[in-house]
Amino acid sequence: MGTYDPRRDPALSWLSAVIGTHSARLRSALRAGDRGASAIELAIITAVLVALAAAILTIIVTFAKNQGKQIQQQSVPSP
Repeated sequence: MGTYDPRRDPALSWLSAVIGTHSARLRSALRAGDRGASAIELAIITAVLVALAAAILTIIVTFAKNQGKQIQQQSVPSP
């Protein structure tokens, strides 16, 4: 069984590209003094990060519940 390398995950590569694009637009808007656009960009970046955190939390909770069920289902042999 191979190890999981998150740096090679296509979903994370896509997310990194999206966040990088929005961050670049935010920096550009801040330099230009466009305050309204920077607020929208910050809201979008925050929403993406909150969604990512919720997805990670869901994965961790699901994994923990599955592992808990496996522990309860194992039987200990009698001596």
